Amino acid sequence: MTINAVRTPEARFSEIPDFDYPVKYAEDLPGFEGLRAAWIDAGPEDAQQTFLCLHGEPSWSFIYRKMMPALLKSGARVVCPDFFGFGRSDKPTDLDDYTFEFHRNHILALVERLDLRNITLVVQDWGGLIGLTLPVDSQFKTRLSRLLVMNTSLGLGTTPGAGFDQWKNFALTTPTFKAGKIIAGGTPHLNQAEIAAYDAPYPDDSYQAGARKFPALVPVTPDMDGVEVSQKAADYWSHDWNGPTFMAVGDADPVLGPPVMAKLRTLINGCPEPMMITGGGHFVQEWGEPIAQAALKAFGDT
Repeated sequence: MTINAVRTPEARFSEIPDFDYPVKYAEDLPGFEGLRAAWIDAGPEDAQQTFLCLHGEPSWSFIYRKMMPALLKSGARVVCPDFFGFGRSDKPTDLDDYTFEFHRNHILALVERLDLRNITLVVQDWGGLIGLTLPVDSQFKTRLSRLLVMNTSLGLGTTPGAGFDQWKNFALTTPTFKAGKIIAGGTPHLNQAEIAAYDAPYPDDSYQAGARKFPALVPVTPDMDGVEVSQKAADYWSHDWNGPTFMAVGDADPVLGPPVMAKLRTLINGCPEPMMITGGGHFVQEWGEPIAQAALKAFGDT
């Protein structure tokens, strides 16, 4: 099946601040032939640990720029994919092309392509909604060694928090969708160049189908796609997981803040007390340098 998509011109990324890392592309991932997937791939391919960093909505891999220096300094490999519809990856133009499994299978296919091993899974927002379900796949489970989880949830068929329906309706219907403005609203220390970087993937509205659709895909009722695999994931993290976990929580997040993260913590076997980021908003990677340093220390990498 052919999927109509647009590709953000490379010139849009020419002035991205503090994010000069190698970009890789593939147009032949199984099940996604013809769509160009993009990801950042930095550090040695034979590193003992690989940090697989999954972004959320409406951000892209750029959001990990404050965590990457510390992760790379530890000697690790860092892989930051852009979901389809985001960043440098191609952007299907039909809202109906975006599904929970579409995004999940993309990440699984990329992990297999790169043959990533000893993965430290790093997730926030949709990165967690998708990423936390990956170990349900037996091949991914054998590749996973550690978890770093921030301001996210599992899609278990309930609303993730107050105000979510309003956000979902806004994303689908607002005449003007400005990713940079949305992210800056909860991240007041962003400068204009950083705000522009979050807007860079979207020259106009024809590029924004994925960013608009993502909130509507959150499994908030029991009949939605993603609930079954999320329930299996909850069972895995509760009963089968025994690896190191580090949790960081932006305490000013109005939707996926401390109450939601406290519930998620009860589902992750052995999850220690979280690192609370005072004043940290939903896009907590923007406070990411101390998070990365604390996680590395907890994991014994420093």
